[in-house]
Amino acid sequence: MDELKKYEVWFVTGSQGLYGPETLKQVAADSAVIASYLDKAPGISQRVVFKPILTTPDSIFELCSEANNSKVCVGLIIWMHTFSPAKMWIRGLSVLQKPFLHLHTQLNRDIPWGTIDMNFMNLNQSAHGDREFGFIGARLRLNRKIVVGHYQDPDILDRISVWLRAATAYNDMQGMKVARFGDNMREVAVTEGNKVSAQIDLGYSVYGFGVGDLVKYVNDVTDGEIKTLLDEYSSEYTMTKEVASSDTLKDAARIELGMEAFLKGGNFKAFTTCFEDLHGLKQLPGLAVQRLMVKGYGFGAEGDWKTAALVRSMKVMAIGLKGGTSFMEDYTYHLDPAETRVLGAHMLEICPSIALAKPAVEVHQLSIGGKADPARLVFKTATGPAINVSVIDLGNRFRMIVNKVEVVKCPDMPNLPVASVLWKPLPDLKRSAAAWILAGGAHHAGFSSSIDAEYMEDFAGMTGLEYVIIDEKCDLDSFKKELRWNEIFYLVSGSRI
Repeated sequence: MDELKKYEVWFVTGSQGLYGPETLKQVAADSAVIASYLDKAPGISQRVVFKPILTTPDSIFELCSEANNSKVCVGLIIWMHTFSPAKMWIRGLSVLQKPFLHLHTQLNRDIPWGTIDMNFMNLNQSAHGDREFGFIGARLRLNRKIVVGHYQDPDILDRISVWLRAATAYNDMQGMKVARFGDNMREVAVTEGNKVSAQIDLGYSVYGFGVGDLVKYVNDVTDGEIKTLLDEYSSEYTMTKEVASSDTLKDAARIELGMEAFLKGGNFKAFTTCFEDLHGLKQLPGLAVQRLMVKGYGFGAEGDWKTAALVRSMKVMAIGLKGGTSFMEDYTYHLDPAETRVLGAHMLEICPSIALAKPAVEVHQLSIGGKADPARLVFKTATGPAINVSVIDLGNRFRMIVNKVEVVKCPDMPNLPVASVLWKPLPDLKRSAAAWILAGGAHHAGFSSSIDAEYMEDFAGMTGLEYVIIDEKCDLDSFKKELRWNEIFYLVSGSRI
């Protein structure tokens, strides 16, 4: 949580000069009370900063411009305490590049029935002031989250907290650098995409590197650095003496140290690898990838840069929350009609932040890639609700697909030595898989038991991603119609976002 406190959300209140100085003084005092309450609320992970009351087009424009240029401001919470004519907001909102949340609230929770008078009515006008502001948001076709209720209501605080985390991830994504070691897995379609469009629409850029660029860093690692990391492995994981003393584990440690040095040196926040591009590496990076994800890096296998960036954003949203977030792949199905399930795993690269218990370091054959047997962390995952998320490139736009799942207990699999997750997709496997395939969802995903679909919906709104959800309410006929309607909307609007 402390990591998020370096960021700010600005609490902005609209009014107008017609009320006179005394009323505006009270408006400012009331707004400061709400801002202070939000700032101190336990679930709010960023600083909430009170800003002076806005009553003119120039002051609104100046504040929106200031927010754009602030490195610590991740967004605005906007509230109309009184009536703020919305034409004043057009210029400012038209240039605003930070996301905003429209908080439709009041200082008072209850109407003071015995004392209410015209003075009270003139001061407390959110009921229609926010509707005026809501119109201009709709007229300008602005993406924003609208939260309605008393600011002290725990549910309202939860909605604001979710949005704030999504806004922080959006801020983190602007200028994010993704390192792509090697290229895309040959002939695979869904992990490809338009990197220029991603940079225009989503804000991050993808840098391609030959594996030799990484190998140089790996070869520069010293024996002393390897010994220190091996000691860390021994303290954090279980392993046999044979594994602990093996050259394989030393090679894995060397790769991790070299890879982390490369990523830090280039200020990268996410990365990809590909088992078809390993020239100069003795093994496919497995343990290294798993441990770097725990440290907050996004990852995508086989050159999947979209999923790498997505996992990074999901990890930012989840900072300090229970559970974990990982790169994931749907691997195989359990089709017993009584309990259909999906086994999620990958060759090696699942983040131990989702582990149920202390992971084990193991070394086993990997029958693909043609390299030495790699080290990896093996574990099972805690049960409970989670989400799988995919972002795909449809040519004229990017689409986000979210599937709610319920992680269940996974039976022992003594001959499958990889990290794994077993889940029941909602509403069930038949409908969820059909909907996912209809929407074009990838076989790779971002998986999280820390955040839910609301975080992703807020994030999609900020980024302009098309958003579709597969949950307990999913009806395939309606889902097909939604996809068709969305197609028409994007064709008619002529916009990628």
